[in-house]
Amino acid sequence: MADVEASVRDLVERGCDCTERALAQMDLRRKINLLIGEWRAAGGSDVLPDVRDRVRVRPVKTVDNPVRAIRRR
Repeated sequence: MADVEASVRDLVERGCDCTERALAQMDLRRKINLLIGEWRAAGGSDVLPDVRDRVRVRPVKTVDNPVRAIRRR
């Protein structure tokens, strides 16, 4: 899913049509939500990781453009 998100961002930054990739991204999110719903219906009650937790843990690359890296945090 991260690859799809990156490709959508890349297409948007270049001013290209990203409709197909964005629809694929939304489809993946729908599937994940369905899987989470099934997991919870089956008795899953653990706290699932949040994207904010992953962003805090992920190291920021500062090689290319440190200003952009700082903005992403």
